[in-house]
Amino acid sequence: MSQSFILTDSYALSDLQVYLSRASRIEDGSVRLISAAGALAVYSAILYPRGLLDGSPTVLGLRAFGLDAPVDLDAVVPVRSLLDRVARLAAAGNDQEAPVAVTVPLEVTTVTWAGISPPRGGWKLLGETDAALLASAAAAGIDEVAATVPRDSGAQVVQRVRAEVWGRPIAGLEIVPAGAAFAAVSLGFLPKDEPVRLFETGPWTRLSTSRGHILVRRKPWSLRA
Repeated sequence: MSQSFILTDSYALSDLQVYLSRASRIEDGSVRLISAAGALAVYSAILYPRGLLDGSPTVLGLRAFGLDAPVDLDAVVPVRSLLDRVARLAAAGNDQEAPVAVTVPLEVTTVTWAGISPPRGGWKLLGETDAALLASAAAAGIDEVAATVPRDSGAQVVQRVRAEVWGRPIAGLEIVPAGAAFAAVSLGFLPKDEPVRLFETGPWTRLSTSRGHILVRRKPWSLRA
């Protein structure tokens, strides 16, 4: 198993740094790195259940980065450790057109969401939606969480409110929970004047733009016939 990957250039390194920075502000935990077909897929957990009674949907962010050479890699690593390494490389100011080697941090083994792997193929296009609808749903949810959570609330109370708000279907787009909109906005995946394409396979729904993908795993009791 490789302990490093080589990005195509410093532009890809900068994109990875921005993505990891945004992901770490939402969930300061881990990311999963998977290489395939000359690209590196970087998954980040935005929302996921923290226990049997937690109703949060599983919502993952995904960005793909071109690799200069294929590698055999599937690792779950602390996002902060990887971000620190990427930031040091970016600060070094190397030739922007030259490939950049990134060392993979030590893996972690206690990340529950990383055991849920979205499929790579079999996606069926459902249609498109307006980015403005997702942005509006995210803003409304953020306001509701802020207004509902009392000051000095414990982690369990905060998680319960977040699960309720972000697990709620988006009005006019009922197959997508509000948490997916929150993820798309927070990760910067909603460019202006670009529709968001919707895909589905099995229990998974995917929201895709040119900037990245949001993957949502529906609960078994919410699956459509």
